[in-house]
Amino acid sequence: MNLLKISRKYHRWLMLFVGVQFVIWSVSGAYMVIFDIDYIHGDSLVENHQTKIKQDNIEYPLAKLIQAYPDAKRLEMGVFLDKEVYRFKQGEQDFLIDAHTGQVLSPLNQTMAVKAAQHYYTGDGEVAEVELITQDPPFELSRRVLPAWRINFDDFGSPSIYVSAETGKLVSKRHEFWRTFDLMFSLHVMDYEDEDPGNWLLFWFLLFSLTAAILGLILTYFRVFKSGSDEGDSVDSDDGDGSDKRSDSSKTSVNQEAS
Repeated sequence: MNLLKISRKYHRWLMLFVGVQFVIWSVSGAYMVIFDIDYIHGDSLVENHQTKIKQDNIEYPLAKLIQAYPDAKRLEMGVFLDKEVYRFKQGEQDFLIDAHTGQVLSPLNQTMAVKAAQHYYTGDGEVAEVELITQDPPFELSRRVLPAWRINFDDFGSPSIYVSAETGKLVSKRHEFWRTFDLMFSLHVMDYEDEDPGNWLLFWFLLFSLTAAILGLILTYFRVFKSGSDEGDSVDSDDGDGSDKRSDSSKTSVNQEAS
């Protein structure tokens, strides 16, 4: 079996095997390139409030806070719903304390969570659904930020705003375009659980695809260059036969005239 037959045979079967994945790579790659990555991340869904802390509004002194929570760690000041607040961690729990009254605001109730989500959200849609997630989060939310409130808005792309139930911070924002992007990425890298590009399934498909491409180049060589060369040889052979026939005909004519 020559090289042409081997290339044609294995190229055909390899393309039948990896052809569908080629289409998936093309579609998923096009989706990830066409959409702006900042839009996919949902940056346009939320507003980055740069509110300055007003010292005059802090009436609950830090010394009193330390006295009440002696094991407080990672203490910081911030603003939550236009209020100055203390945020810190004690043990395994995060706390949110009103810096004006000393009131414990965490964990947030549903009303405060909705107000926080509306504060962060830039759209005009109404709240469609509110859910407190304490375990088994959806694939789009990290387990590390639990517990968290999920507030869905009735707006273009079905946006969801996630607010930490303990700190009141915005922990995530998602919409349907991000969810589709996540699906496309998993299809593109062929890892449907961890979305890790360094997996063996992708490696073998790339190897088979490269082999199919090399065999395709070999077939192209035989189709373009070898076929052209064979046609040239055929033309030369035809010209040679024609001249021999004309020579024989001339000799026959001369012999007839001589006789």
